[in-house]
Amino acid sequence: MYRLWMLTIASEIEVLARFGRALADPIRCRILIALREEPAYPADLADLLGISRTRLSNHLACLRDCGLVVALPDGRRTRYELSDERLGHALDDLRTAVIAVAADRICPDADEKGCC
Repeated sequence: MYRLWMLTIASEIEVLARFGRALADPIRCRILIALREEPAYPADLADLLGISRTRLSNHLACLRDCGLVVALPDGRRTRYELSDERLGHALDDLRTAVIAVAADRICPDADEKGCC
C-alpha cells in the first residue's frame, strides 16, 4: 500500500507562527544559523553545537515538522538544509534587528517547552 503525503502551503500567519516557535529554542536557533551557512549532516551539526545526536535529532524533527528544514538523502546519509533560501535572509534580518528589552523582564512564553 502506498501512502500519499498531502502538502499544503502555509498561510502568512502560520509561517510566522511556525518560525517563531522554532526560534523560541536557543538550540533550534543555532541549528538554523548553522544551516544558513551551509547544509550539514546530523553528526557534524551535533559536534559543531556540542550536543548529543539524540538531542539534535529531536530538534531537527521539530524543524522538519515546522517546515523550516528538509532532509535530503545522500547515499546512506541524510543531509539537512533550510527549506527555502528566503529563511536564511529572514534569519540574517532578525539577527541584525535592534530590540529594546527591560533588564528585569522575560518573555512570557520563555518557560514553555514544545515545538511546532
